[in-house]
Order: sequence, then structure tokens, then C-alpha cells
Amino acid sequence: MEGTREPTLIASVRRALHLMETVAAHPSGAPAKQLARAAGLPLATTYHLLRTLAHEGYATKLPDGCWVIGGRLEGLYARGRTQVTLARVRPVLASLRDELGVAAYFAVHREGEISLVDVVDGPRERRVDLYVGFNEAAHATAIGKCLLGQLDEAGRREHLARHPMLDLTPHTITDRRTLDRGLAGRDGLWLDREEYTLGTACVAVPVADETRGLTGALAVSCRAERLTRVRGAGGRLREAAERIARVAVLS
Repeated sequence: MEGTREPTLIASVRRALHLMETVAAHPSGAPAKQLARAAGLPLATTYHLLRTLAHEGYATKLPDGCWVIGGRLEGLYARGRTQVTLARVRPVLASLRDELGVAAYFAVHREGEISLVDVVDGPRERRVDLYVGFNEAAHATAIGKCLLGQLDEAGRREHLARHPMLDLTPHTITDRRTLDRGLAGRDGLWLDREEYTLGTACVAVPVADETRGLTGALAVSCRAERLTRVRGAGGRLREAAERIARVAVLS
């Protein structure tokens, strides 16, 4: 049957990838003959692949003749970790979008700044136009308040000193004492009631893992009149946040 056909694979690519795995399995490096035996490849093929990998920066030959992984993989690995996180997190966000009819966001607080990792929206609810970044508008967004609420007092003070509280809408909280009360959250939820954009409301929950140093937040945005309904799905949001905390890869 058409659906049961084996995919067309490029043998040389498979051999090269398998050889790279074999090289990586030898922390102190290994000569070509040893790698050929371990990878189950002819020696001539192994030499050819190693020369090609070395030319592209994916393998390096040491002075003693041993082969190790090349420096080009370091940058590829760093970028790849972000993509691994997207591959694991995006289905969770998409599930919330489809189930609740919202736009869904995942952000982390890292090295003193808020970074948006991913956002998923759809035709029913478009993502919020981030005309002011999350760092500058942490006080006015559910996701920002959720992240600030997870910091200690010194961390919050330091962030707000670098990013003064801008007055974005008539509902924006710009008084520090009032903001501090909101940073405690309510029923495990952090809210934005048209504080960032008129007509739009947001709900956020923490995505945290102290053992791995993960300080994050999951948020959803919707039309302001739908806030009560979306807020009622807090249990579903917390469930999704727990799943993200388990699968997110930290760079």
C-alpha cells in the first residue's frame, strides 16, 4: 500500500551521521581504523567521510591522528537546543489555542531579561501586537507580572529600575505598591485586564523548575469580554505549564 512504503533515504548522509555519533562516543578521540570498526564502515569510506566532515568543520584530526568532533557543531548545538524546545513546547501551546480559542505564549526570565520563547495563535484569536517589549512592559502584562512575581525583591527592584513602568492604557498599573499586590497572583493566576492593550486580556501561570533554574511563564490572551471564561480554565493552564516545565530544554 502507498502508506506503507519505506521512505527514500540517502545512504551517504546516514553513514556520515552514524560516523559522527561514533566519533562523539569516544571522548578522548579515536583513529580512523578504530572508528571504521565501531561504525561498521569500510576504512576507505571512513577516511573519505572524515575528510569531508573536517573540511566542513564537523570533525577535527588531532596531531596524534585521533579524530574528535569539530568546533562547528558547538554553534549548531546551541541553536538546536532552542529548536528542540520549540518542538516540545509548540504542541502544548497549540493545544491550548485549539481548546480555549486563545493565543498562547511561553516566556522565560533569564540573565535578568524576559525572553519570549514561542507564541501560537490562530484565526479566532490573533497574538497581541507587541509594540512594547515584555521587558519594558512586564508591569502591564500577565506574563511579565507572573515572571516578576517569581523573583525576589532585589530582582524585581533591579528589573523595574532598568525598565520604568510605562503608562500604556488607562488601565495600566504604574504605582509600585499596587503592582506589588498584583505580583502575588490570585488563585495561582496572574492577570492583565486591558493594561497592555485596550480590548485584550491575558492570564498567566508559572512554568518553574527550581532544580534546573527554570523561571518561566505560560500565558494566553483573548478578547477582554472572554476573560472570565478563560480564567475559569486555570486548571487546564496549570496542567499545560507543568508539561512545559518537564519538556523545556534550557540553553
